[in-house]
Amino acid sequence: MTAPIETTGAAAQAQPEAVLEGVESKRIEGRSLGRIALLRFRRDKVAMAGAIVVILLIAVAALSRPLQALLGLDPDSPNQSLIDPNTTLPKGDLGGMSGDHPLGVDPKFGRDLLARVLEGSWVSLIVAFGATLLSVAIGTVMGVVAGFYRGRVDAVISRLMDVFLAFPLLLFAIAISASLQGGAFGLTGLPLHLSVLIFVIGFFNWPYMGRIVRAQTLSLREREFVDAARGMGARGPFILFRELLPNLVGPIVVYSTLLIPSNILFEAALSFLGVGIQPPQASWGGMLNQAVKYYEVDPQYMLVPGLAIFVTVLAFNLLGDGLRDALDPRGGR
Repeated sequence: MTAPIETTGAAAQAQPEAVLEGVESKRIEGRSLGRIALLRFRRDKVAMAGAIVVILLIAVAALSRPLQALLGLDPDSPNQSLIDPNTTLPKGDLGGMSGDHPLGVDPKFGRDLLARVLEGSWVSLIVAFGATLLSVAIGTVMGVVAGFYRGRVDAVISRLMDVFLAFPLLLFAIAISASLQGGAFGLTGLPLHLSVLIFVIGFFNWPYMGRIVRAQTLSLREREFVDAARGMGARGPFILFRELLPNLVGPIVVYSTLLIPSNILFEAALSFLGVGIQPPQASWGGMLNQAVKYYEVDPQYMLVPGLAIFVTVLAFNLLGDGLRDALDPRGGR
């Protein structure tokens, strides 16, 4: 009876060490807010699908010229042999779709639609991203200054936002774009058109970002970490750029993602009205403008750029909604 008692006692003494070794081998790791947001975003299958499509669209836009060269496509090369001289419509069914031209060709000229969609993709994304960066830069600075300093500064900036929001933006954009078509600031052609579109769309859309940032700043300026910074002698600029702006990254990223599709639609609208990107440069809005004459007899010509705009805008909206849910700490998902 003595041996079993000693064996049991030895096991009891060894057990705590085994438990401690197990605890040390499996340390508990805390999750940062960024990791929690990423996990929440990855659970959203719809947002993940939107993110994948957005990544593919950006890759296609960035590699549009190499892709055209690889596929042997030229967006401006006419193919009159593919056009019926009597009707100026593509020969064959579905807008002239074939192995050499998977999406068909455009009426009158016979240019490959796949090449023109690829060429128009980088134009739309450059304008959308450039205008969004301009709106975010101006809106963030104005909004955080108005929300932090309040008083007269807030009143002046808020009234300035109201003035910009009262502008008939589309008519104003048409007037500015049309007046600068010939040349300005030493620029002509495509660089001028891109610069004008980025400026017009971005400069007059910053109040939307400014209002969101201002509202968030009004809430954050009353938090304990801001009071602690003031108590330690920190001045306004330090608090703005070191305390407030890092906490505004989430709302800024979310609204920027939702602003990009709006800018894509705005660029397409201006090009459709003839004051955006000018022919022969391909753009989705310009292709829709040219398709108006043929949509009854050649709907393929309108369908291709229309679907390109639809898929792009939908993907960015799904991505923005997913980011909003993931970065919201009160979100249910």
